[in-house]
Amino acid sequence: MDGGNCTKVTEFLLLGITDVPNLQGVLFALFLAMYTMTVAGNAGIILLIWLSPRLRTPMYFFLGNLSFVDLCYSTVITPKMLVNFLSERNAILFHACVVQLFTFALFATMECVLLTVMAYDRYMAICYPLTYNMVMTQRFCLQLVIGTFLFGLLASTMNSTGVFRLSYCGPNQIQNFYCDFLPILDLANADTFASKLVLFICVNIYCISAVSVIVASYVSILQRILAISSSDGRLKAFSTCSSHFTCVILFYGTIFYLYLRPMSSYSLEEDRVVSVLYTVVIPMLNPLIYSLRNKEVKDALRRTFHKKQCF
Repeated sequence: MDGGNCTKVTEFLLLGITDVPNLQGVLFALFLAMYTMTVAGNAGIILLIWLSPRLRTPMYFFLGNLSFVDLCYSTVITPKMLVNFLSERNAILFHACVVQLFTFALFATMECVLLTVMAYDRYMAICYPLTYNMVMTQRFCLQLVIGTFLFGLLASTMNSTGVFRLSYCGPNQIQNFYCDFLPILDLANADTFASKLVLFICVNIYCISAVSVIVASYVSILQRILAISSSDGRLKAFSTCSSHFTCVILFYGTIFYLYLRPMSSYSLEEDRVVSVLYTVVIPMLNPLIYSLRNKEVKDALRRTFHKKQCF
């Protein structure tokens, strides 16, 4: 349908996670607690890295940026969802939906690239320890983070433009609790096959390229670790990678399920459940994984609290 021959929608209605009234209060309390943990955990990681001189290394520099990205992309989604639990009419303005989708795509893409950069950092640290400090300089690490932002900006601009260049004349009910690509495309008054195909190809390129780098890095890391004669050395090397690898599995598992399935197998109900993991649960779990499974983070946390008590 030609966009000039219809009245374009000015707002979308977010149908949310459930329409059962008795569950709204329970879900509000649950997701408020989870978002509070997300903010406290990720802000705590950032503050701990800033306060602890021993954590001022490339590995923790990237971890601090990962926590910042997790905090941002959870904040793009969760506060609006919490408000909707308490509202009778869960509306979002068209332009606000554009901003939400764009910023969410930006930070999600940045997380994708940052996890890849962190895998490369672990590869250099374990496979080339003698040249690690010469390669992973402060300037180079900063350039990698800036490059991550620029790539995320380019990807989110391209994909969001492909969605909102279409005409939307009604219906305006989004089958999700936030503005996501596929539920919005289902509302377009036009043939969306090309847009969905471009999105599918782009996400394939991003994710498969990133996963290929991560897998190649971990294959080399595993070979290097198995060549270490000391069991303590192998355990220490494994411990520096296990937290990152766990986060990779969680993040890419949901990404592949949401966006890389065949188009004919999409289920909006299933996607809403997986979207909760992707947007709310994973940003909450990442700081817990890094703090509970990382000895240096736990030691830095103890020293920080000890200094505070002494003061």
